[in-house]
Amino acid sequence: MREIASKGQLRLAFLRWAVVTVPFILLLGFASARLAPSGSENAWFVRLVKPEIMPPSYAFPIAWTVLYVLMGLALAMIINARGSTLRGPALVLFAVQMAVNLTWAPVFFGMHLVVPALIIVCVMFVLALATAILFARIRMGAALLLIPYLAWIGFAGFLLFQINELNPNAASLVPSRSADQIQIH
Repeated sequence: MREIASKGQLRLAFLRWAVVTVPFILLLGFASARLAPSGSENAWFVRLVKPEIMPPSYAFPIAWTVLYVLMGLALAMIINARGSTLRGPALVLFAVQMAVNLTWAPVFFGMHLVVPALIIVCVMFVLALATAILFARIRMGAALLLIPYLAWIGFAGFLLFQINELNPNAASLVPSRSADQIQIH
């Protein structure tokens, strides 16, 4: 016998998934950010000439926390959409865009590579847009939760472009941690 779940049951199932997905996405983001010091903790980043529209350092962890919470909620909505044939591809696409997202901080803050970080942001935007479009075909609410993420990625890309223009020799401002060795002649 097939039964249809009530709205309350569906809401409860979504909340059970959200209790898992939101902390998981936050943990991934936190772990990626810890691979290399960022913001004012990073000597290289402090020495970069930054665009006038650059938000203060404290805004970035706040923004990313909010974005990761929204992404976790969107992911929970899609996981909970058990009847959709697009659910599997949407989850794979979400995972791919998340993996690309997590490479950005180590490339930018750890390796001091502005142009590759800009390329990562462009790829991240395309993948996140594709994810949002696929999410919209499953649950419009999940796609709407990704709109702030898309806006932030676009803004980040603009900031990175400006940083690249203002710092043509950015990679050589401060040696990376891998270059911190004593040389004996």
